[in-house]
Amino acid sequence: MRTLIRNVRVFDGERTVPSADVLIDGDRIGEPGGPADAEIDGTGKTLLPGLIDAHAHAFDGDLAEALKFGVTTELDMNNLPPILAAQRRKAAERDDVADIRSSSLIATAPNGHPTQIMTPDLLKALGTDATIDTVADAGQAKAFVEARLAEGVDYLKIAIDDGAVSGMRLPALSPELAAVLVEAAHAAGLKAIAHTVTAREAIIALDAGVDGLAHLYSDAGPDDAEETAARIASYDAFVVSTLTFIEAVTGDPGSVELLRDERVGPRMSEQAKATFNREFTDIPMHSEGVTNASHAALALFRAGVPLLVGTDATPFGPVHGASMHHELLLLTEAGLTAEEALTAATSVTARCFGLADRGRIAPGLRADLLLVDGDPTRDITATRAIADVWRRGVRQSRA
Repeated sequence: MRTLIRNVRVFDGERTVPSADVLIDGDRIGEPGGPADAEIDGTGKTLLPGLIDAHAHAFDGDLAEALKFGVTTELDMNNLPPILAAQRRKAAERDDVADIRSSSLIATAPNGHPTQIMTPDLLKALGTDATIDTVADAGQAKAFVEARLAEGVDYLKIAIDDGAVSGMRLPALSPELAAVLVEAAHAAGLKAIAHTVTAREAIIALDAGVDGLAHLYSDAGPDDAEETAARIASYDAFVVSTLTFIEAVTGDPGSVELLRDERVGPRMSEQAKATFNREFTDIPMHSEGVTNASHAALALFRAGVPLLVGTDATPFGPVHGASMHHELLLLTEAGLTAEEALTAATSVTARCFGLADRGRIAPGLRADLLLVDGDPTRDITATRAIADVWRRGVRQSRA
């Protein structure tokens, strides 16, 4: 199937072309020319690479919800092996769900984060009796990485979070154990990403050699933003935003605007809508998290740190798919331009995670595409005016 999109504004993942023709040739982007089986008039519309959520947790139904909103790839940052295996099969066999990459289980200390969340009751609700491996010494650290390799993971995730930022007391990986885990990951050719929520924990993780941080830090105030960002920039690592998650954990109702947006609310599943009523009382985060993290985002970006757009979407909120559009808005409110935020949601994430076949619009790359009405390079909320989504060249139903 060859589909030609004519006269469309193109944000190619790095820059904007005011008008172009783009050919979808099977599952790839082709060179325009020759006959097409179908044509789409792109006048007044913008074509973007499919969005990549750099921090999510995908369970049943989540990948379909993500794709509905133009998120064509989710980077899963902690999951249960049997559930992950099912999600991988679904993404490989079907084109009506987002693609997925994953770390499988996060490496954490016994009783460390996120074991306070992943209780037996929660696991039962998720339909599994899987156990959660933890790491107490160097031997277990190496065995943990070997177990994840056997599952075919795409990167390693570790947790360094003692809960002190919100008055909790959680066991945390020592710097020495974190370094053993990172070394084992790197020896196997994997990147290592760390869950941290404070600037202090971020530095511990970076000293251990991690390649990226899964959250913006939430405890450093505006006065410290530039100094902290400059220090982090010296490590040559990336940072995932997750402002939407920080909002939710600190009780900020900002993301409710998605329900009120007629371009978004009616498209959400009832399960997704129900998550807006959840209170997050079991996750450590600084009370000024949103303000601090917003300042951190801009400071890191200005310091040259690659900033990736991620939501920390879960089945319990933030919601899959729609939250990416709120995250983009929050990043522009923090000080990024719309084009800079879109770059962070496409080509920058693809580059940092080695996804060379996506994140940009260019001949030969995967036809993971999002077509919207209007110009999101000027008004970031135009990403919500979804006209069409393609995943691996397959045009999604607009019902």
